[in-house]
Amino acid sequence: MQAAVLVLALLDVNGFLALRGVNATGPNPWLDGGWGRLEAGGDRDDLFATAYLGADWTSEHFGLHVSGAARSDASGEQAGLIEGYAEARASFGLDELQLRAGQFFLPTSRENRDPLWASPYTINFSALNSWIGEEVRPHGVDLQYRHITARGHALTTAATAFRGNDSMGALLAWRGWAIGNRLSAYDEVLPLPPLPSLDTFFRFQRDGTKPFGTDLDGKTGYSARLRYSLPQRAGIQYLYLDNQGDRALYRGEYAWATKFHLLSADAGDPDRLSVAAEYMKGKTGMGHGEAFVDAGFYATYFLASWKRGRNRWSGRYELFNTEERDFSIAESNEENGRAWTFTWMFDLLARVRLTAEFTQVTGDRPGAPDPDGRSVTVEARYGF
Repeated sequence: MQAAVLVLALLDVNGFLALRGVNATGPNPWLDGGWGRLEAGGDRDDLFATAYLGADWTSEHFGLHVSGAARSDASGEQAGLIEGYAEARASFGLDELQLRAGQFFLPTSRENRDPLWASPYTINFSALNSWIGEEVRPHGVDLQYRHITARGHALTTAATAFRGNDSMGALLAWRGWAIGNRLSAYDEVLPLPPLPSLDTFFRFQRDGTKPFGTDLDGKTGYSARLRYSLPQRAGIQYLYLDNQGDRALYRGEYAWATKFHLLSADAGDPDRLSVAAEYMKGKTGMGHGEAFVDAGFYATYFLASWKRGRNRWSGRYELFNTEERDFSIAESNEENGRAWTFTWMFDLLARVRLTAEFTQVTGDRPGAPDPDGRSVTVEARYGF
């Protein structure tokens, strides 16, 4: 008992508990095996409960981080690991070197800036970052070099080698873009929509997809990024990622070949007025021979947020698309859509935040019911 208390005393523990009530219209959500682009839908009210917990141990040159989530949502009740990594750091005057190993988010998002990959601006993430939270989380090593000039400007370069993220792209091609704030856990299986090809050409694909788990094809993916920033004022970053998937079938799941470019920028003071934008473009595919999938995709958003006193107002506009590239006998992967989100947050107490948010999604996808939907979400969050 004393040893456990000592270990906890050495850790920096943080997290939040959130209770959300959602009134939504539109198709049943994809978590129910439907085509809806929102986590809630089917013209009904939903109540979601989520708990995120993280723990960090840090010293001058070393650190450990682990975080997990427990939730009750449209897919039932789940709990699992979100991130877990170790890192080493060294400084040489104005230069910094960091080596990270484990499972982690790449530092791409301009809206998911809070601890535990949460957003200080909105409840639901953009479609771009909703997909990152669902399917993109490398399991490998990341080496980052940062140089700070005498005037305080920072230039950061980094490279990542990873495995175990082989099914990245399955949700985009077979389901399309979605908007929510759900982070997939390690070894979690997510549902796929009711596609005829999953009963015919791709019948060996499991009833769902597992974004994060053991490696399928033995190939090592890679990523590289470059960022220039004026700390607390502005920054711009470019990232390229290629998971090197070989498109073959392993143990009931395909290794998707997915690659994308991601350009992001932000400016302003997050505690006052700030703006952020990201643009992603890439392609994904799986299978060989007569039945296969090839799809191009892009997504972009622009977000503006203003904080005054205990209030924060945010607005976001976004576009997203998947493009049919295979023209095979399976269904079309073509999709076009857009979404608007408006959010008001109020800091009731130092640790209690109340939020009201409106989101509307419109678009089209051949062979699927009208994916248009809208939601009104209220949330009470306690952070610690």
